[in-house]
Amino acid sequence: MGPDGYDIVPAFLDGRQVLRVRRNGEVIADCLSVEAVARHVDLADLCEVIPLPRRTADRWAAVP
Repeated sequence: MGPDGYDIVPAFLDGRQVLRVRRNGEVIADCLSVEAVARHVDLADLCEVIPLPRRTADRWAAVP
Protein backbone atom coordinates (compact mmCIF):
# COMPACT_ATOMS: atom_id res chain seq x y z
CA MET A 1 0.00 0.00 0.00
CA GLY A 2 1.10 3.52 -0.61
CA PRO A 3 -0.16 7.05 -0.16
CA ASP A 4 -2.95 8.55 -2.25
CA GLY A 5 -4.78 5.22 -2.62
CA TYR A 6 -2.02 3.33 -4.46
CA ASP A 7 -1.59 -0.39 -4.01
CA ILE A 8 0.51 -2.97 -5.82
CA VAL A 9 -0.78 -6.53 -6.13
CA PRO A 10 0.47 -9.60 -8.00
CA ALA A 11 -1.58 -10.52 -11.06
CA PHE A 12 -1.37 -12.61 -14.22
CA LEU A 13 -1.53 -11.14 -17.70
CA ASP A 14 -1.32 -13.43 -20.73
CA GLY A 15 0.04 -16.23 -18.54
CA ARG A 16 2.81 -14.04 -17.13
CA GLN A 17 3.04 -12.69 -13.59
CA VAL A 18 2.99 -8.91 -13.32
CA LEU A 19 2.84 -6.32 -10.58
CA ARG A 20 -0.45 -4.50 -10.95
CA VAL A 21 -0.44 -0.86 -9.86
CA ARG A 22 -3.87 0.38 -8.79
CA ARG A 23 -5.07 3.69 -7.45
CA ASN A 24 -8.35 3.69 -5.55
CA GLY A 25 -9.12 0.31 -7.13
CA GLU A 26 -8.57 1.47 -10.73
CA VAL A 27 -5.78 -0.28 -12.67
CA ILE A 28 -3.04 2.19 -13.58
CA ALA A 29 -0.46 -0.21 -15.03
CA ASP A 30 0.71 -3.82 -15.22
CA CYS A 31 4.46 -3.84 -14.63
CA LEU A 32 6.96 -6.57 -15.42
CA SER A 33 9.59 -5.29 -12.96
CA VAL A 34 9.97 -3.32 -9.75
CA GLU A 35 11.72 -0.62 -11.78
CA ALA A 36 8.56 -0.22 -13.84
CA VAL A 37 6.49 0.12 -10.65
CA ALA A 38 8.86 2.90 -9.53
CA ARG A 39 7.77 4.96 -12.54
CA HIS A 40 4.28 5.18 -11.02
CA VAL A 41 4.88 5.35 -7.26
CA ASP A 42 7.83 6.11 -4.97
CA LEU A 43 8.92 2.70 -3.65
CA ALA A 44 10.07 4.24 -0.35
CA ASP A 45 6.46 5.24 0.37
CA LEU A 46 5.12 1.68 0.09
CA CYS A 47 4.42 -0.54 3.08
CA GLU A 48 3.33 -4.15 3.27
CA VAL A 49 -0.11 -4.83 4.67
CA ILE A 50 -0.39 -8.18 6.41
CA PRO A 51 -3.92 -9.38 7.11
CA LEU A 52 -4.32 -10.65 10.66
CA PRO A 53 -6.64 -13.46 11.70
CA ARG A 54 -10.05 -12.25 12.81
CA ARG A 55 -10.81 -12.38 16.50
CA THR A 56 -13.90 -14.05 17.82
CA ALA A 57 -15.62 -12.70 20.91
CA ASP A 58 -15.45 -16.02 22.79
CA ARG A 59 -11.79 -16.54 22.12
CA TRP A 60 -10.77 -13.20 23.64
CA ALA A 61 -13.35 -13.03 26.43
CA ALA A 62 -12.02 -12.40 29.93
CA VAL A 63 -12.43 -15.29 32.34
CA PRO A 64 -13.40 -14.28 35.90
